[in-house]
Amino acid sequence: MNENIESVRCLIIGSGPAGYTAAIYAARADLKPVMYQGMQPGGQLTITTEVDNFPGYPKGIKGPEMMEEFKQQAERFGTDIRFGVVTEVDFSQRPFMVKADDGKTISAETVIIATGASAKWMGMESEKKFMGMGVSGCATCDGFFYRGQDVAIVGGGDTAAEEATYLAKLCKKVYMVHRRNELRASKAMQHKVLNTSNIEMIWDSAPEEVLGDESGVTGLRVRNVKSGESRDLKVMGFFVAIGHKPNTEIFVGQLDLDEMSYIKTKPGTTQTSIDGVFACGDVQDHHYRQAVTAAGTGCMAAIEAERFLSN
Repeated sequence: MNENIESVRCLIIGSGPAGYTAAIYAARADLKPVMYQGMQPGGQLTITTEVDNFPGYPKGIKGPEMMEEFKQQAERFGTDIRFGVVTEVDFSQRPFMVKADDGKTISAETVIIATGASAKWMGMESEKKFMGMGVSGCATCDGFFYRGQDVAIVGGGDTAAEEATYLAKLCKKVYMVHRRNELRASKAMQHKVLNTSNIEMIWDSAPEEVLGDESGVTGLRVRNVKSGESRDLKVMGFFVAIGHKPNTEIFVGQLDLDEMSYIKTKPGTTQTSIDGVFACGDVQDHHYRQAVTAAGTGCMAAIEAERFLSN
């Protein structure tokens, strides 16, 4: 570690609803938090167009705009928000030592981790092109916008099955595209999907291209992996449900992670396996993955950090 070490009481790694809420609470508690926003300042909401399910926005709000408001609120109370990425952590002793890509080394009395999770994508160029214009990684976030319309979803696990049945309640028809001839989801979820009349399974198939124009998605081209034949589905929305990956690479060997690499927290708290290190938002939640629950755990993390420092 270099000699120019900056000492802080509370370091927040990551932003998004969890990180910014933690910053608001920590700053108001006079912890003078420093935040490194990470690779995607504002988190996954910055690739969402309309957010209609966050309390306090009766007319809805665009995801990037909402995250800018969260950021401004955190800054208003004195959070030092920095554009950059934390590259290395050492939680072996307190104060914790952290390195960032701006060359700074920070000594932190407490650390709040809000690095989130990233949706796994198919990797098609057309998928990127129509992101937020009909392509989504979250049915519970965006399904409402496709009420009464036809949509497609790709995936075969429990998440895909849950999202397909959720969409089936809102949409006229749901095409579920899966590259095998049976689902990987639990038997109960398989039964639910296969017995929902407006879900049509597209077996042994994979998305080939998202079709659309300036108004957004108009269809999905799928290819049968056995015959090689392609067909076009006329849909207004395409949901990718092939899993999420928590952004925990730098914490491997430093904190206890579960089998899916999410940070383990003590039930009912944001406390990690290291005293003084707290985790909030999607980096420790693979169940709800909502902005409002992330914000709630951000609040918890800041309160717990404040109490930890006052003991």
